[in-house]
Amino acid sequence: MKNELVKDWMTTPAITVPRSTSLPDTDALMRQHNIRRLPVVDDYGKLVGIVSRSDVREAQPSDATTLSIYELNYLLAKLTVDRVMTHPVLTVTPETTVAEAASLMLEHKLGGLPVMNGAKVIGIITESDIFRMVVKLYAE
Repeated sequence: MKNELVKDWMTTPAITVPRSTSLPDTDALMRQHNIRRLPVVDDYGKLVGIVSRSDVREAQPSDATTLSIYELNYLLAKLTVDRVMTHPVLTVTPETTVAEAASLMLEHKLGGLPVMNGAKVIGIITESDIFRMVVKLYAE
């Protein structure tokens, strides 16, 4: 694993979401692509944060609310991803070793890291990608 590079195991292309995207749309995008985290970008494509499925879930109202379903839907539609995203974001490059990426993820309790080529998000390396690598390299 020490010689394996992120570029060989990352998920690419990265699916990103603009910071102005509503939480329901963000949730729908995650479900559509069966992913648990999305890099958040500004209007120029610059990485400004990352949002996880749990961030979106935690922003939803509790079942104990007294609001009507119409009021809830209205409020949720107005809530944008930039209000719940994590920032600043730790990132790696394609040339980072998987061991270094895994160490960062472990140290900071992260499930994934955006992969950057300069200022552009080109992929994401996640726990699932690392598990896939371990199975491929060590279970054969």
